[in-house]
Amino acid sequence: MSTAASGSVATLVLDGPGQARFDEQPEPALAEGLFRAQTLYTGLSAGTELTWFRGTNPFLSATWDSELGLFDRAQPSATYPVDRLGYMEVARVTDSRSDAVPAGGLVAMAYGHKTVHHGDPISEHVVTIPDDLDPVLGVYGAQLGPICANGVLHAAAQGTETAGLGEGVRGRLVLVTGGGMIGLLTGLFAREHGAAEVIVADPTPARRTAAEGLGLLAVDETEDLARTLKRRWRHGPGDRGADVVFQCRGRADSLALALRALRPQGVVVDLAFYTEGADAVRLGEEFHHNGLSLRCAQIGRVPRGQAPYWDRRRLSQETILLLRQHGPAIREHLVSDVVPLAQAPQLLAELSQRRRHVLSAVFETDFAPRS
Repeated sequence: MSTAASGSVATLVLDGPGQARFDEQPEPALAEGLFRAQTLYTGLSAGTELTWFRGTNPFLSATWDSELGLFDRAQPSATYPVDRLGYMEVARVTDSRSDAVPAGGLVAMAYGHKTVHHGDPISEHVVTIPDDLDPVLGVYGAQLGPICANGVLHAAAQGTETAGLGEGVRGRLVLVTGGGMIGLLTGLFAREHGAAEVIVADPTPARRTAAEGLGLLAVDETEDLARTLKRRWRHGPGDRGADVVFQCRGRADSLALALRALRPQGVVVDLAFYTEGADAVRLGEEFHHNGLSLRCAQIGRVPRGQAPYWDRRRLSQETILLLRQHGPAIREHLVSDVVPLAQAPQLLAELSQRRRHVLSAVFETDFAPRS
């Protein structure tokens, strides 16, 4: 598969569990009001995309009712083939029929692993990438970074209008459970916005090394970690532990650790995606006796009371500021693999079979500028 095939669009498609391929179709004419985005880089969200590759994504067995806010397990809302994977794209605008997005610049978007996209500035989130930013880092600008920024925003008091991004972490003791790309960027956001201390807990040595490279403290995710942290973090008599925990690993034992590590009436902000049960989360223990709170932070909504002051555009702006401030460190320690887009099926298979580990992988098309 040539990712630079002239006059065609190559899209990564899953025909079924473990069956990935590229589909090439002729590129249509650019319609009025749209712009042509030629992909340079497209980031892999391994946690989400492997659920599609393995066939464990909840949409394959249930339908989401957005009005009622319930899953209906009577029928699936998605079936194979799946032709929309990924949400971290960087592209050059090569042509435009829209005054809103002129040709020539770089943009970050979320349209999936394909070589060309015809973007609509009215219905899609388009983020301009500044000239002084490494374009590889632009993969975090449209969705992944805003997910992390929104998580930090959820740590603030609920219902607080026009809260600053750091209101919930400034001066506070913060634990991040899960040192993947979401956990590391969330921890970096928390430190950047004034957290007194940020500790990242993860069982993988490479992720702990990456956390330390970003200037964060890193520890192993052990059974005794909650006790260790509560001995370290004392607020007063009978009041020990983290002020807030960002739970960024989709495992029930990590959520259980997050709850155990909190001080009384503390808050877990959950950014993880779970596809299995949660037997390890014993809600009759610390959760009940310490009066804890668990908040789910998803990019689809900001905390109640903070819209429209906070929206995805502002969260993307905060992401770009973070990337410009810490770009070299993020590039060195968070982007572990840059591979040709043509190798995407192979990489997905290797990750699914646990024959390869990546911290943050980015696919590079034939059009990507090389230094």
